[in-house]
Amino acid sequence: MTWNLFDEVDALRREVERAFEMHTPDRWRLPFSRVSFLPGLAARAYPLLNVSEDKDNVYIEALAPGVDPESLDITVQQGVVRIAGEKKPISEDVKMEAFHRNERSAGKFVRTVALQADVNPDKVTAHYENGLLLITLPRVEAAKPKQITVNVG
Repeated sequence: MTWNLFDEVDALRREVERAFEMHTPDRWRLPFSRVSFLPGLAARAYPLLNVSEDKDNVYIEALAPGVDPESLDITVQQGVVRIAGEKKPISEDVKMEAFHRNERSAGKFVRTVALQADVNPDKVTAHYENGLLLITLPRVEAAKPKQITVNVG
């Protein structure tokens, strides 16, 4: 296990967010507020992610309903996955004079994930369906776990 600056910064960000949650009104809680897409405030809060792995692959599931699949840009470089895209407003043609409630954020987003395993960027696949983006990152052979036989006697 090696030290990773991105993991340390991400852990610190989570601790700061937890500290502020105790003193923040519910309407401004991340990632469901209108500031979810503003850089510097919560640029890493969208889309919500699950990261898992098995012996052959690392999987990233991103919950991104309403995102135009054509806007998605996924890159893998030096152990970091970058997911970028845009979630457009539903009614671009209608000019609103006043909002009674505005809970659905829209705009451009970027999310990065530092990987704990070496992956082969040439074999990464991504599939988007029904608002769920699934990225499959195959491990390089050297990063796959090896079974060690124990000799007795």
